[in-house]
Amino acid sequence: MDDLNDDSFDDVLASMEIPAAPKQPKLQAASESVASSSSGGSSIAGAAKPPPSNPHSVLVHSKQRGNPILKCILNVPLEFRDDIVPDYVVGRTSCILFLSLKYHNLNPDYICQRLKELGKTYELRVLLVQVDTPEPHNALKSLTRISLLADLTMMLAWNAEEAGKIIETYKQFEKRPPDLIMERVESNPHQKLVAALTNIKPINKTDAVTLLQIFGNLENLINASEERLSQVMGLGPRKAKKLYKTLHEPFLSK
Repeated sequence: MDDLNDDSFDDVLASMEIPAAPKQPKLQAASESVASSSSGGSSIAGAAKPPPSNPHSVLVHSKQRGNPILKCILNVPLEFRDDIVPDYVVGRTSCILFLSLKYHNLNPDYICQRLKELGKTYELRVLLVQVDTPEPHNALKSLTRISLLADLTMMLAWNAEEAGKIIETYKQFEKRPPDLIMERVESNPHQKLVAALTNIKPINKTDAVTLLQIFGNLENLINASEERLSQVMGLGPRKAKKLYKTLHEPFLSK
């Protein structure tokens, strides 16, 4: 099945037309097209400009009505639209395609057609896969290859609750700064030392704090014998041996 899916996708990918214009949401492009047509006085009879969307809402394609994951999106409003291509729009340049693994096994060409329709419209394109089959490995391998070729971010959910939470989180973090999810570097010297000691397996944070409380500083800790380290409450011979060996290894290899 993998070979069939891969070949099929390669054919579809080869036939895709990559636009030369900068990436912009499909909804915005459609609105601009209608606006320019109206200003020129040659608007098509009966055509109406879609109402503006709520910037705080997740835009949901009408075909997603009845999807159980919608009941799990509780903290952001939903707005159903017929004028969007992806299943969910979670930002001005971000969208999500939803795919059940069970449906993918029955209709392996479905995702290729969806990607052809989507083109390169959005900058962040998420493929949200709900893993609902007992043996997902082959299908996920194929979808991983598709994601790499089509510049998709693949996210996995094992139930409707997880899938809904992923959609919700993408919308909530739409305008958050990237440093919000970056690792925080400790500025306190004591915390830096605790973090450094916990990098020594199997020393945990409680062990590191206890060691610094007993020995006071790193110099005293390094000068302590293995026997003395093993006497520290909660450390024991195994951890003491590993810690002692690590602290006395040369920093530069010969």
